[in-house]
Amino acid sequence: MAGVSSGAARKLGLALLVASVTACASTPKQLPLENYTAEQIFKRGELELEVNKKPKDALTYFQEAERLYPYTEWAKRALIMQAFTLHQTKNYEEARVAAQRYLDFYPGDEDAAYAQYLMALSYYDQIDLVGRDQGLTFQALQALRVVIEQYPSSEYAKSALLKFDLAFDHLAAKEMEIGRYYLKQRHYTAALNRFRVVVQDYQTTTQTAEALERLVECYLGLGLNDEAQTAGAILGYNYQASPFYQDAFNLLKKQGLSPEAKGTSWLSTIYRQMIKGEWL
Repeated sequence: MAGVSSGAARKLGLALLVASVTACASTPKQLPLENYTAEQIFKRGELELEVNKKPKDALTYFQEAERLYPYTEWAKRALIMQAFTLHQTKNYEEARVAAQRYLDFYPGDEDAAYAQYLMALSYYDQIDLVGRDQGLTFQALQALRVVIEQYPSSEYAKSALLKFDLAFDHLAAKEMEIGRYYLKQRHYTAALNRFRVVVQDYQTTTQTAEALERLVECYLGLGLNDEAQTAGAILGYNYQASPFYQDAFNLLKKQGLSPEAKGTSWLSTIYRQMIKGEWL
């Protein structure tokens, strides 16, 4: 099963082998579940999930294994499988509840990192369009940061770091979307405030080059030539090969201007820090 730790995956493979051999014998469907061991109920859940592709049935078995045999190794394994199954069926809120219960009960277990990763995924997998509310994105970032910082040696840390960067870029993209809307309406001040957020707070994202070019447009629209030239200078220093730099250069050239640092604006501060290394 993708996602579960390597030790758990090996155990799962063995369990499935046993389950597939015994599936045609007496099963938990034929008698009340109380008549079966925790292992039998758990394995039936695995069979329903992996072989029969019936996650809802599988979830029932995992829940019953935990309910009937609490505080056992099988209950622990059943709980993490509940979180996994709920996430697979896109019941994200319930998946988070199950994952949090696992972390509360077994904080030092080998699958605690996976439980935290599932919590992060339950937020991350709902991020699809830049136009949606960004609350889920912030929650995904917080949960992914926990995986990265608390479980840096786990097999999930690298994936969490990649998803963190993508979610961070998503926030910047939202600011760009709103900024473009204001710019199209020629609401230059409102637009530049959005682009400024990207340049100041999301410098490591893929949105920065465009944000600088849009700042050139905004400042020229407001008649603030020093700021426009400084934005062009930062853009040229960091993204000279970008088509956004060429667009900014052409805009400045039409006004008889060139990309160069001028004035004492917030952009001048960034220019000194980024290009000259003057951090004090």
